[in-house]
Amino acid sequence: MNPFDRIFNLKIKLILSVIMFLVNNWTSAQTKYQKDFNEFWTDINDNYAYLDQQNIDWKKVKQIYEPQSSRISNDDEFITFMENVLNELYNGHSSLNTNLPNSNRLVPSGSDLYLEKVGNKYIIKDLRKGFGADLAGLKIGMEVTAYNGKSVDEQLKKFLPKFTTQHTQKMYQYAIDMLFAGTHDIKREIKVVENGKSKTFFPITYGNSNELLFSKVLNDTTAYIKINNSLGNNNLIAEFDKTLDNFFQFKNLIIDLTETPSGGNSTVARAIMGRFTNQLLPFQVHEFDEKEFETKRHWEEYVTPRKTTYNGKVYILVGHWTGSMGEGMAIGFDGMKKAKIIGTKMAGLLGAISNFQINETKIGFQFPTERLYHINGTPRENYVPEILTQNIEVTLQKAREIK
Repeated sequence: MNPFDRIFNLKIKLILSVIMFLVNNWTSAQTKYQKDFNEFWTDINDNYAYLDQQNIDWKKVKQIYEPQSSRISNDDEFITFMENVLNELYNGHSSLNTNLPNSNRLVPSGSDLYLEKVGNKYIIKDLRKGFGADLAGLKIGMEVTAYNGKSVDEQLKKFLPKFTTQHTQKMYQYAIDMLFAGTHDIKREIKVVENGKSKTFFPITYGNSNELLFSKVLNDTTAYIKINNSLGNNNLIAEFDKTLDNFFQFKNLIIDLTETPSGGNSTVARAIMGRFTNQLLPFQVHEFDEKEFETKRHWEEYVTPRKTTYNGKVYILVGHWTGSMGEGMAIGFDGMKKAKIIGTKMAGLLGAISNFQINETKIGFQFPTERLYHINGTPRENYVPEILTQNIEVTLQKAREIK
């Protein structure tokens, strides 16, 4: 090696050493909250399945929030901070595995009414049957003029993404859903106008059913099974089997998925759907990005026949509180051509989620890492029921008309 090359190599090694020294010192100088934010940001950047589909500028998100992470002094502040960052994804399928008393309730599992902005007004379009808003006396069609004593418009800003000023209808709908779901520590007060008269509803609490399912006979030809947000409980399989076996004499069966906001697991879903086919059938399509190689992995998930097949007509009821695996069952029954789907658009939760944990605070979180599709190629979140209704009341009326 000539003297020039030796000097050049020494200079390169010296520069690299200085760079490594600066990087190591910068990393060690970071607080645990800065480290955890950067780890969280990287996990989303590398694994979130919908950044392109939602047009999320994730680099801009880092520019906005990274400086804020340096000013955090305790875990509670960090949890609130992370909840704000998750609003940038504007979909209920991304969440932390911990919360505070002042944390927002999750959507749709923690919500009980669905509003839309119509012109300049906020109108109740749907209600979760048997829950606080419904039990308090709120009605579909009421105009909401204030929430907890303040205008709705001003309070939505908290939930709108900060990476853009061009907010879409989906971003606004996410903000509306989050606002009216409320926080764990404050009872909600909702002011409405009905028939020209102002009225305030307070306090509006929450409710739930601990039953795995509910069933009844509607008429001489039709039986009804409602699944009560239990698609993640494997005990539902045996309970559903027992109930279905008692309904084989009915030519019509209604399966009500309007109260499945928390999703569940595909084992339970496949077990239930397996009672309605005598052959192996695909029910949904998965897509996963292999970003390192710029390729995509694509595969179909199948339902296997199980026990005695019910061969009558099947109707699936869905709504704004049909989420995640409930949505998967709806598109599955539809794709297998084993049922008619009746209801409003569903919760629109994105993809299949995976769980992560950041190193310093050990806080867990989850977000969609796979895209999901109907077997006809329609993204699950865009699926529209064959018989589309305006709200749960119309959906149930359609069910009562089945003979």
